Amino acid sequence: MKVLFLTIILGLTTALQIIGTWYVKAVVADKDLPKEKRPKKVSPLTVTAMDDGDLEAMGTFMKGGQCHEKRVVMHQTEEPGRYSAFGGKRHMYILDLPVKDHRIFYCEGQLGGKAIRIGKLVGRNPDMSLEALEEFKKFAERKGLPQENIIMPVQTESCIPESD
Repeated sequence: MKVLFLTIILGLTTALQIIGTWYVKAVVADKDLPKEKRPKKVSPLTVTAMDDGDLEAMGTFMKGGQCHEKRVVMHQTEEPGRYSAFGGKRHMYILDLPVKDHRIFYCEGQLGGKAIRIGKLVGRNPDMSLEALEEFKKFAERKGLPQENIIMPVQTESCIPESD
C-alpha cells in the first residue's frame, strides 16, 4: 500500500511539473526523415492535466502549407514519467534534464506498422540553451539516435499557413 501511495504521489508531482507551455527546441528521430517531412516551423506544445490524471499534449505544425493541430492523450502508467498513448502502441517518457526548465519528451513505439523513436528537447521559453542542447545530444547518443538527424525547427507563436 505504501508503494502504491508513493507511486501516485510521484506521478502527481511529475505531472504538475510539466503542465503548461513547452517550446520545442530540437527534434531527433531514428529514421532520416525526408526534407519535406521535417518540421520547419513549430508552435509551442501545451500540456494539460485531465480529470482522470492523464495528460493531454497539443501542438500545431505546418505541413504542405497547411496548419495542422495534433492532440495526444498520454495515459499514466505505474512508472513515474512514463505514459502510454495510441492504445498502448507508443510509450512516452518525460525526462528531466540538469538544465533548469528543460525536459526531453521521448516516444517509442509503432507508426504505420514500423518501429519509431523520437526525442524532443523542450523548454519553458523559446530561447535556445546550448547547455540543454548538449544534454540532448548526449541523450540521443545514449539512445543510438543519429546526431545528424537532429533538427532545430523555427519557433512560431501560432501556426500560420505559408504563402507563395
